Amino acid sequence: MSKTICPCGSNKEFEHCCKRYISGAEVAPTAEALMRSRYTAYTLDDETYLRATWDERTCPKEPIVHGEPTKWLGLEVKKHTTQEKEAMVEFVARYKIGGKAHRLHEKSRFVKFDGKWFYVDGIYE
Repeated sequence: MSKTICPCGSNKEFEHCCKRYISGAEVAPTAEALMRSRYTAYTLDDETYLRATWDERTCPKEPIVHGEPTKWLGLEVKKHTTQEKEAMVEFVARYKIGGKAHRLHEKSRFVKFDGKWFYVDGIYE
């Protein structure tokens, strides 16, 4: 039986990586782990998890996963800085829409409430 590697770029098995956060079995312990699990949720079109991990003050009302099917190609975490209640994760995500390649370079902000990390917003480069 083949083992599925997690899409987040950790080179770990999905079962022992982001699946435990997306399934709700565990809470992502760091902002980087949350960001990786959110990327994985995008690859799975998991709108429920994306909303549950988005700061309610900045979460959009419109659908998060929509439009043409997106083929996610890879994630590279560039930098991760954490303070007690705030963090920043810089990453590059590669994807294709309609056969055209795209690259998203973002510096994402995260906040910690009641022991859980939440995505706030990002600056795109």
